[in-house]
Amino acid sequence: MDEIVYTILIADDNLTDRMILSAIVKKMGHIVLSASDGVEAVEQFKEHSPDMILLDVMMPNMNGQEAAVQIKEIAGDAMVPIIFLTSLQDASDLAACLESGGDDFLSKPYNHVILTAKINAFSRMLKMHNILQEQRNVISANAEHMLNEQQVARAVYDNVAHSGCLDLPNLKYLLSPFSVFNGDVLLAARKPSGSVHLLLGDFTGHGLPAAIGAMPLAEIFYGMTAKGFLMEDILREINSKLKNILPVGYFCCACMANLSFRKKEIEVWMGGLPDYYMYRKQSEEVEHVLSTHLPLGVLSSQAFDASTQRLPFDVGDKFFMWSDGIIESRNDNGDLFGEDRLKDIFAKNQDRCVLFDEIVEKVNNFTGESGKDDDTTMLEITMVDEIEIGESAIDLSSGAIHGPTDWKMTYTLRGDTLKTFNPLPVMLNILNDVPSLRRLGGQLYTLMAELFSNAFEHGVLGLSSELKTSTEGFTQYYMERAQRMEHITDGSVCFVFDHQPTAVGGMLLIKVIDTGDGFDYESKQRSDFLSEGYSGRGIPLIKSICESIKYSGNGNTVEVILRWNADDAE
Repeated sequence: MDEIVYTILIADDNLTDRMILSAIVKKMGHIVLSASDGVEAVEQFKEHSPDMILLDVMMPNMNGQEAAVQIKEIAGDAMVPIIFLTSLQDASDLAACLESGGDDFLSKPYNHVILTAKINAFSRMLKMHNILQEQRNVISANAEHMLNEQQVARAVYDNVAHSGCLDLPNLKYLLSPFSVFNGDVLLAARKPSGSVHLLLGDFTGHGLPAAIGAMPLAEIFYGMTAKGFLMEDILREINSKLKNILPVGYFCCACMANLSFRKKEIEVWMGGLPDYYMYRKQSEEVEHVLSTHLPLGVLSSQAFDASTQRLPFDVGDKFFMWSDGIIESRNDNGDLFGEDRLKDIFAKNQDRCVLFDEIVEKVNNFTGESGKDDDTTMLEITMVDEIEIGESAIDLSSGAIHGPTDWKMTYTLRGDTLKTFNPLPVMLNILNDVPSLRRLGGQLYTLMAELFSNAFEHGVLGLSSELKTSTEGFTQYYMERAQRMEHITDGSVCFVFDHQPTAVGGMLLIKVIDTGDGFDYESKQRSDFLSEGYSGRGIPLIKSICESIKYSGNGNTVEVILRWNADDAE
């Protein structure tokens, strides 16, 4: 590697000495600047910013010590080694040189070997200093860039994770992040039915890694709650998402609750968090609510258990949720706050109205000046009359779309579309946008599949269900189906959906019209649609799901009515 060439200022009032020193420095390959006194030395430094200075102590106009003070002041944080040239021998004089900003001495008469060694030594120091300076600048720039990114990410995180209804009058909460991002997440959102979904999650670790997992969790929670999905559906979706995106060893301990004002009950799912407490106003007793599930993101979708506990929850009752940051708070001695101290607060409290504040105060007093080494989150839920909460107002800004309640739609498939396209996912997606109708997803799928199959296979394709009275006929039926599909040129199946809200929920009318020849539906009705073998099961199945089923025309038009009750969606 090529040696670095430095610019070295030689300041000496003796011309001979300057010439000798210049010759030595130039022979080393460095650039030389000259000055005959201290004033000139300072001016040269201002103009050229040399890397190193050989400075005579005794000079006219301004001595070396005075010049050194000014040069160091001008240099600021920059490293500019100053080697004093002196014949002084007194220790106090030499110390004064160092105090003025000097870094080393070179005694007169000059020894070129020692001079060369000193210049080389300071050259190595300069090289190291410059490398460290560059690294510091890079680190500083990266830190500033990271800070800006964190600020933007924090704003996005807060908008996504804290956009719910935590400001409801029956909720008290504490969110105390250990770092810029909170590994704990606290979410609240109202359902179309008026009840409230709440979720407290505690991700593995804290800071940005935990916040990354909180983002999709919050999106799923708010979006599905606004559409009227049940707790079980939301939990399954969150668990599946976290299982897919989180690395091994990362998960989310969580408690989700559904607060139903109309039923005066709270539905709870707990996985991996400490046991919670419930205060009963009437009996003034405190009950434990046990955590019975594994955290979210641990089990596969098939193994995940979304079963919940339903608990009566009368007006004035309180339910307390917290992350493990409460019981794992430490004092200056490293002792945990622990569950026993928490139990003691509940046992000794005389005013349940200030119980939340008392817990916070006791934890803060316990930790003292040591601060917290984990995210701390707590929530108090109080049951009140629904009138105190007001009407449900779904926040559409969360990205969730409030499904339609009063609407009618016609959906027709013709020709080649019938041959190549399965309409069921599209139609079911439309139906699932209806608030609370999603809970009937399995029944809707069965109903739509049977209606479409009958209209397409028996109507448009003209296949007879009598073929499916035996195993051989069953196989023949589907072979014939495949052949006829290949030759479809015309024909159609039309779906008409008419959804209307009712006093207790909603009513969905589905009419299906096909271009087939139809069938003797009156005869079928007289036989009560008896099932035989592999065939004849579709119509009885439809009848078991729907309030009514009605055929018209030549049998190629069928109309069914499905009703749902909003109370069942709580």
